[in-house]
Amino acid sequence: DGIRLVYGGGSVGLMGALADACLEAGGEVIGVITRRLLELEVGHGGCQELIVVDSMLERKTKMAELSDAFISLPGGIGTLDEMLEMLTWSQLDIHQKPSGLLNVDGYFDGMLSFFETVQREQFVRPEHLRMLVAEERLDDLLGKLRAYQPELVAKWPIQSNV
Repeated sequence: DGIRLVYGGGSVGLMGALADACLEAGGEVIGVITRRLLELEVGHGGCQELIVVDSMLERKTKMAELSDAFISLPGGIGTLDEMLEMLTWSQLDIHQKPSGLLNVDGYFDGMLSFFETVQREQFVRPEHLRMLVAEERLDDLLGKLRAYQPELVAKWPIQSNV
């Protein structure tokens, strides 16, 4: 489908399984991993390119530079950190790339409900939450990410001194 996978570079767990599946399907895989994680997790030897960086911030920045869109699969705290950072960067207009959640078996339902609460309590604007696309089926998510048009909105409403 012409999709290149840019991911955390590991060979274990779901990250490793994702890279393996992409490689088996003939896809291009670029891993970005910190030196410390490379020692702990063992980098994926099948990547066309495995970029080793010094820090998590450098890792996220490099993955963001190399990516056209972001898809979060069910995962733990690191996944949530990366997803929220990319969404924050959208909100702050650091990039205009779409962010998506593959909501397998409703995995992200609780978080999506929390985001509705955050919006209702006026801690985030509705147009900023629309920067995050969630779908249960990969084909549906990819279709929405391809069709994504960023809304250019200010993070903070302009206040008048009237």
